Amino acid sequence: MPLITNPPPPTPVDPVTELLHGVSVTDPYRWLENQHSPSTRKWLEEQTAYTRAYLNGIPGRERIRKRVEQLLDIEVVSEPWKVCNRYFFLKRAAKQERPVIMMREGETRKDILLIDPTERHEVGTLAVNILSISRDSRKLAYSVRHGGEDYCAVEFFDVNRRVTLPDRLPLGLCRGFAFSADGNGFYYVHEALGTPQPSFRAVKWHAFGTEPDADSEVFSIDQNPKRNLGMIASADGSHLGYLVASCGDPRTVDFHIHSLAGGKQPRQILEHVEGTFWPQFAGKSLIVLTDWEAPNGRIVFIDPDHPQRDAWREIVPETRARIQSFAVVDGLIFAGLVENASARIETFELSGKPLGTLPCPTHGTPQILPSRSDSDIFFYSFTSFSDPRTVFRYDVRTAQHTVWTQSQVPFDSESIEVERVEYASKDGTRVPMFLVAQKGRRRSGPLPTFLTGYGGFGTSVTPQFTAYATFLLEYGFLFAVANLRGGSEFGEQWHLAGKRHNRQNAVDDFVAAAEWLLGQGHAASGQIAIGGGSNAGLLVAAALTQRPDLFRAVVCLGPLLDMVRYHKFDQAKFWIQEYGCAECEDDFRHLHAYSPYHRVEDGAKYPSVMLISGDADTRCNPMHARKMAARLQAASSSGYPILLDYKLAWGHVPVQPLSTRIEALTDRLAFICHELEVHVEPRRSS
Repeated sequence: MPLITNPPPPTPVDPVTELLHGVSVTDPYRWLENQHSPSTRKWLEEQTAYTRAYLNGIPGRERIRKRVEQLLDIEVVSEPWKVCNRYFFLKRAAKQERPVIMMREGETRKDILLIDPTERHEVGTLAVNILSISRDSRKLAYSVRHGGEDYCAVEFFDVNRRVTLPDRLPLGLCRGFAFSADGNGFYYVHEALGTPQPSFRAVKWHAFGTEPDADSEVFSIDQNPKRNLGMIASADGSHLGYLVASCGDPRTVDFHIHSLAGGKQPRQILEHVEGTFWPQFAGKSLIVLTDWEAPNGRIVFIDPDHPQRDAWREIVPETRARIQSFAVVDGLIFAGLVENASARIETFELSGKPLGTLPCPTHGTPQILPSRSDSDIFFYSFTSFSDPRTVFRYDVRTAQHTVWTQSQVPFDSESIEVERVEYASKDGTRVPMFLVAQKGRRRSGPLPTFLTGYGGFGTSVTPQFTAYATFLLEYGFLFAVANLRGGSEFGEQWHLAGKRHNRQNAVDDFVAAAEWLLGQGHAASGQIAIGGGSNAGLLVAAALTQRPDLFRAVVCLGPLLDMVRYHKFDQAKFWIQEYGCAECEDDFRHLHAYSPYHRVEDGAKYPSVMLISGDADTRCNPMHARKMAARLQAASSSGYPILLDYKLAWGHVPVQPLSTRIEALTDRLAFICHELEVHVEPRRSS
């Protein structure tokens, strides 16, 4: 049975009522939106103490922690950046808190340490990542983060001299970066924290060894807050591309090309291109993934001297498969496609001639990794429910595949079986779902079940390995992943069927998945847990408020929950095309109808809920989790715990140190197992 705990700390109610499009909307906890007020900070201290007392008291938590440590505390090597004859990559050794930046010369296996964040006093929160390598491989740009926030500083390292350079971009959002062709400086678009808005509406040039005040502006846009500036560069550093995106409805992109030779001025070659427009340089020309006149995407060749849309040359035509990503490497195009909830990578010549599909194991997810167009090496990864991530190195000229790195996770991959099923949603739509369990367990009757999905932004959910799922599978859970509408597992139409005014379809699909699992005898009443983060946090919260009877426990990470006010915070205004905006009456009707915060009913019997957020989340503002925790704690009559797991450095970017990740995953798994009354026995040594 659940732990008997004291009631949660009381939360003062200070209601704010507004009349929106003729509807009276009351917000009882508006005051919790003020993150830095003394009253909010005191409330968070009380909530943290309440949550920790509950989680620390769960029987078997230490056994869970030990197994989580075994799964996470392994050597991890990232995909490399190959420039000239050097490979740059991240590596975290076993027992090491943070990844470091390493380098290999040529094809040797000797790893050379370049950047070690543990040498700094901020080791508890500091994380580094590779941002760019100069064309001659002598300079390295890397980001520095102090927590899970999107903001980072940018620092520079002289690879030959093994010294950090004094040049630096301050903490902010880096929206574009490129070394010059000679490596003596760089171009950048950087939104520095605490500076006026115009500072990030320009492309600037910085010469190494000069003061930031001497940086010159080479391109800028107007002050319209609905327009955003980004930048790409050609591999040889001779050309820059400027993307000016409008977050209106529909989203449009203007594109400018800047030839850096001879002091030429940037010239606009495209205007108001609707939808997706992801360009890469191939020499001085452009290869672009676009969904203009192709909802599932197509890849086209654009000659900057003849950029008219009727002159675009199609390389990869639109098909039933959704093109999710692509890379240009040594004159070949690699396209990542998803069709029928299955992923693959296909290869094409620049002429459009298909060369086939890259060989990968079945029932998994290959993923295109960053590769330079002037390189002869293409990197991609593969993972599945039973296969930890492997990074492959493909030599374009010899067509040889080799393993760059493979995670060595201590578990029995042969013990897992996967079945794909279909079920009917509320309106009769057939929805696929993956069922993962230990071999033979499903024949023994209903299993404790963890159900998840995503259903938004055209994001396809295909099989991948996680320590979270592995632990649950080892302890007898059924792990279920539903391919909800709102993704693009069946192309753009599948996305549109769960987008904006159709968002309720994704929730209906998710609820129907739980009902099907119960109806088929795969799960039992009181034995279903659900979980998800970000857009999936919105999904599981909508499901728990609409059908609290179906679920026993909910893990909700970094969510959007107040859909009436979400667009007013941080970067959320850029998601209006996906969700809509309450300032529009038609959007408001749909948003208010499913908004989890507004769907909470006093006296309802809600399941156990664990809301996870923190100060550093600047994508899904933590006010959502704070307000929802207060609302559920006041409303629920079930007696089950409503917990807020809140940490200062927690954010959307997954850069927590190893010990923090171990403790966080232990908390979530202990919560799920305890609430579903799954006893965690000591594991037998193999």
